[in-house]
Amino acid sequence: MDHKYVEGDADAPVLLLLHGTGGSPDDLFGLGRELSPKSALLAPAGPVSEHGAPRWFRRLAEGVFDYEDVVARTGQLADFVGMASETYGLTDRRLVAVGFSNGANIAAALTLLRPDVLREAALFASMMPLPAPPALDLAGTRVFLSNGERDAMAPLDSNDQLVASLRDHSAEVTSHRHPGGHQITLDGVEAAKAWLAREWQQVF
Repeated sequence: MDHKYVEGDADAPVLLLLHGTGGSPDDLFGLGRELSPKSALLAPAGPVSEHGAPRWFRRLAEGVFDYEDVVARTGQLADFVGMASETYGLTDRRLVAVGFSNGANIAAALTLLRPDVLREAALFASMMPLPAPPALDLAGTRVFLSNGERDAMAPLDSNDQLVASLRDHSAEVTSHRHPGGHQITLDGVEAAKAWLAREWQQVF
């Protein structure tokens, strides 16, 4: 998987940066630095092309996901994280996914399907990626979600389903709402930064 990697402080969490539709590995570097200035940054490129726009998985229409592809691409991302962890010596480091929109959705899927790979995620403008995720024990998993009350692309009812599913499987969830649309807001970033700092010393 094409990606960019920037080394950071060994005591800081590694941030897995997952861009939105049409984005690139460079998109969330600024966000990553704002959230955790000393972190190593691992930013892969979405492997799916939608009319030339990189994505993490296929969709059948706006807001309608190809669920089989979600599962397959989640496995592909999990394999990449494992390979990159070995390549860059990150195996024993704390890993936190940071995703926006489609990137947040694949991070949510990775959290739900592969807790062996990912236990922490900060999701901006996320939706429920799967209709019925497996009943895995997510105790020890932490997820921050920031969504807009006027976001037509990531409706709150879908985000509510994701929050409920995470909590039903024993994940610790912090939900932040802002009055805007499909975007990353300053208050959302500040809330995510505080969330990340609260567990700075804990490694799963």
